[in-house]
Amino acid sequence: MKSKRVNEILLKSIEGYEDRRPYVEPFTYHPEGTMGHSESENIKEKVKRDKLAESLKEAIENAGIKDGMTISFHHHFRAGDKLVMMVVEILAEMGVKDLRIAASSLTSAHEELVEYIKSGVVTRIETSGIRGRLASEISEGILGKHPAVIRSHGGRARAICEGEIKIDIAFIAAPSSDCMGNANGVKGKSICGSMGYAKVDAEYADKVIVVTDTLVDYPNFPQSIPQTLVDYVVVVDEIGDSKGIMSGATRLTSNPKELLMAKRVSDVMLATGLFVDGFSMQTGSGGAALAVTRFVKDEAKKRNIKLSYALGGITKPMVDLLEEGLVDTLFDVQCFDLSAAESIGKNEKHVEISADFYANPFNKSAAVNKLDFVILSALEIDVDFNVNVISGSDGVIRAASGGHSDTAAMAKVSIVVAPLTRGRISTVIDKVTTVVTPGSTVDILVTDYGVTVNPRRKDLIEKFTKAGLPLITMEELRKISTRLLGTPKEIEFSDEVVAVVEYRDGSIIDVIRKRKQ
Repeated sequence: MKSKRVNEILLKSIEGYEDRRPYVEPFTYHPEGTMGHSESENIKEKVKRDKLAESLKEAIENAGIKDGMTISFHHHFRAGDKLVMMVVEILAEMGVKDLRIAASSLTSAHEELVEYIKSGVVTRIETSGIRGRLASEISEGILGKHPAVIRSHGGRARAICEGEIKIDIAFIAAPSSDCMGNANGVKGKSICGSMGYAKVDAEYADKVIVVTDTLVDYPNFPQSIPQTLVDYVVVVDEIGDSKGIMSGATRLTSNPKELLMAKRVSDVMLATGLFVDGFSMQTGSGGAALAVTRFVKDEAKKRNIKLSYALGGITKPMVDLLEEGLVDTLFDVQCFDLSAAESIGKNEKHVEISADFYANPFNKSAAVNKLDFVILSALEIDVDFNVNVISGSDGVIRAASGGHSDTAAMAKVSIVVAPLTRGRISTVIDKVTTVVTPGSTVDILVTDYGVTVNPRRKDLIEKFTKAGLPLITMEELRKISTRLLGTPKEIEFSDEVVAVVEYRDGSIIDVIRKRKQ
């Protein structure tokens, strides 16, 4: 029954209520899509009690897909992801064009995107990383007038939260979900663990479609993605392969050279004076960087101390620290192996965090802001300590920005660990091919030839000299690599920009140009 007690004339006579609406019926003002459609006189039958769509295509249609929209994906399945291609194939069949893909990262699982770029279904790519054939084709200019945009994980979170990236539809691969969209990565047949990158997408996207291969009874718990953010739920046969989480960048090493460098990193950490009870750390990708955790474990035991927290993409060695009581809390934005994915589902001290919490430079304080140490890898580092982690020495995109610049900027001590040479290629060069992390935020380089300290950190040079560490200058490293390998011919680039590299604050730190043929 419609109310006659209050009308617009009455409301206009009450100060502060001039623009308010009078009550009509219970669901008159509910936003479109939040209620079901029923002709029944029983108004309770209009209440939407599940969000299940019959198919992914139906969910996409209901979400209002249009040409030119921005769609987002997360990469917690890494090389095992199946959702991106599943969605893009349907969109192509529907005739949708000119889409922008804003992914937290793209991997070898997404090489077939090349064909959809060629056909005009996808015209823009914004991501932290690109690999394989897709990376090669983008390096050759397949995107034409719209260069790819490379952001750090913190920079991507910032761009979404600030509205720089406006996501029209977020597609979330969820290992488990209930009928209302409460989703997590720790239950189901295809677990991925933390869903930290997806959390930001879900919060800020106009429409959110949760896609799962394990539908569970309501309510699903824990809730990485809560039902309050979800529009549609779709059940498919398979969203991803959990085995694909582990990749070359997250392998554990037995290489003697990498273990030597990892041990040297732990010696550096001890010499800083920050290796005390309650310190914090993050290790990046790469064999030597990941191996540091083993030596940290031994030294922490020896000194009877523990870490306050470890951060980032979490691996089994970090889980071992937690289970042995050597770290109080793991802050996990992405699980790098199945041990981590299983741990986060059962240990309350293994905490899932969003990419915003992890590294957004514009929020009131991100987790990276409290780091004592970060140990990072590099494809190239130059004499000014600038680091390249996105393109190879051949100028071709092949990896990811990740959290490299985020952690280097904020940690008290940032340590890059890399061999001086890889095959016939020098890691230390005069000028990196692409600047991802500025040298002013890099404190130390550890190679198989010694420890190199940024001249800005005179305090560390003094401490390391007293500790008897094998110090070597960047200039000396450069001379050694030149003596070993000679001076390679410089790559020639055209004026065509194929990718733009954003620094974490949104400023443009570098561009990647197409190579001359």
